[in-house]
Amino acid sequence: MALKKIGIAADHGGKELKRSVHDFLHLIECEIVDYGVSFDTDRSVDYPDYASLIASDLSNGKLDLGIAICGTGIGMCIVGNKFRGVRAALVWDEYTARMSRIHNDANLLCLGDRVINHRRAVDYVKIWLQESFEGARHAERLKKIYEIEKNNFKPRI
Repeated sequence: MALKKIGIAADHGGKELKRSVHDFLHLIECEIVDYGVSFDTDRSVDYPDYASLIASDLSNGKLDLGIAICGTGIGMCIVGNKFRGVRAALVWDEYTARMSRIHNDANLLCLGDRVINHRRAVDYVKIWLQESFEGARHAERLKKIYEIEKNNFKPRI
């Protein structure tokens, strides 16, 4: 697995799973950019704030990939997909982890701390990092996504 610059972000509801994923990324020697929430805080925070930080840097090319975690993963996924060039995917098993990369070229993996087994979640991250975009007919579908973005997002200045 090629080492990549990977961002990781979580709200208070994703803090515990974030620790497991962070430890795994450290173990495989990825360059990690931690967007918070801090492991030592117990205060409630808003997932859009953290999802925006990581998605913005993905959109601007400052990261190769990102992982965003909240209680269900749904909020992080919704926010991530509001950014040009971000393809956020909510993953809950091996199959969705694999397909999000092979077919959708997802660059933001979204996980739910409260809804998936943490040990299995690290397996999903590993699968997601090992897979690559298949291209072919899926590349045509990504072109359609880029056209939708072009029509719905203001051009960068």
